[in-house]
Amino acid sequence: MPVLAHLYYSDTLSMRSYSPDPNPTGSGNAPSHSSVPGRPDVSPHAVEAWGVAKSFGRNQVLRGLDLAVDWGESVAVLGPNGSGKSTLIRLLAGLSRADSGHVSIAGLDPGRSGESVRRTVGVMTHEPMLYDDLTGWENLEFAGRMFQADRVGERIEAMAERLGVGSRLHQRAGSLSHGLRKRFSLARALLHEPRVLLMDEPESGLDERAMAILESVLADRASTGGALLFTTHDLDWAAERADRIAIIGAGRVSRVLAGGDRTAAREAYGDHVKGLL
Repeated sequence: MPVLAHLYYSDTLSMRSYSPDPNPTGSGNAPSHSSVPGRPDVSPHAVEAWGVAKSFGRNQVLRGLDLAVDWGESVAVLGPNGSGKSTLIRLLAGLSRADSGHVSIAGLDPGRSGESVRRTVGVMTHEPMLYDDLTGWENLEFAGRMFQADRVGERIEAMAERLGVGSRLHQRAGSLSHGLRKRFSLARALLHEPRVLLMDEPESGLDERAMAILESVLADRASTGGALLFTTHDLDWAAERADRIAIIGAGRVSRVLAGGDRTAAREAYGDHVKGLL
């Protein structure tokens, strides 16, 4: 079982009880949403991390990290390999637990309100984390059932068409190329129309068409009042698509830059890195 699915879904439905839905249109109960226009949740922040610390053995990756993402905001996280970018995404998604500090999604603690958080957040990890022995359709159907999404079959067909994987839906995931697996990973993250997206290097391994689709998805976040937190190594790409850029260094957010201006962001990032040397 992929690590993502094991941690993310094990308290809801085990793979031993999964079998493809004989009725591909599916049905279920959609998560409830706030009726306040323009405000998806009463929480002041879509994503919060305060004083977060996380170690792996003797390696302390995060050391009291603070970061918040507002509704309607897109925030990019940059930092060198091993700086804790992926660890932060996993903590916020409820795939791992912090040693200390506080994390929340829409005001909910992933550790205490896992089911509600799963319906609120879409997660795209650096590795696709699909079930190799299941088809693309079955992977997405399984995820849709975990998220308690309604009209699962219709959602799968619409998402597959949008991402250009309709002809691969009944092919086993293990036989797909890395790029196609990434597309299915993106489809899984978007399937239940989450209000918050957490994405770990989402642009890595995508071809030109998939990149265009991804950028459309990122643009939709702000226009619909949702929130996006993504990691990347590409400063220029982040500057064009994020409202703010958070730089992680020494286990903390060491500086926050304004997005929107590649030149200004590059100069500020360069100055900041020089100051750390």
